[in-house]
Amino acid sequence: MPVDRVQVAAAVIRDGDRVFATQRGYGEFKDWWEFPGGKIEPGETPEEALVREIKEELSADIHVGKLLHTVEWDYPKFHLTMHCYMCSLVADALHLNEHEAAKWLTASTLSSVNWLPADLALIPLIEQELSTRQVSI
Repeated sequence: MPVDRVQVAAAVIRDGDRVFATQRGYGEFKDWWEFPGGKIEPGETPEEALVREIKEELSADIHVGKLLHTVEWDYPKFHLTMHCYMCSLVADALHLNEHEAAKWLTASTLSSVNWLPADLALIPLIEQELSTRQVSI
């Protein structure tokens, strides 16, 4: 079992019947798809980390909604704890500062990208979320 433990927060940004996915442009998992977010810094809550990370990665402001799920995943070099929140954009503008590509995906297209293993674990929950009417979060 990996010794290093990494705590991150991920944003499942929803707009109607679709969610926003990003493709990594760097590192060991380059070209894999994920929900945007990043490491939680000391003293930060997961929600605060998400607001900061989305501002850094996408130059966007978000509303952080409910906790969808916390994923525990063992990667070869570390153990990941990923707190995943349903989010919405404050404004429609998004800019890719770190990712190589991005897509808005619907329930029927969620499986069309090569998800990182920890993110893949969220897909059934997101499909369920997308089948419900979106309310303000």
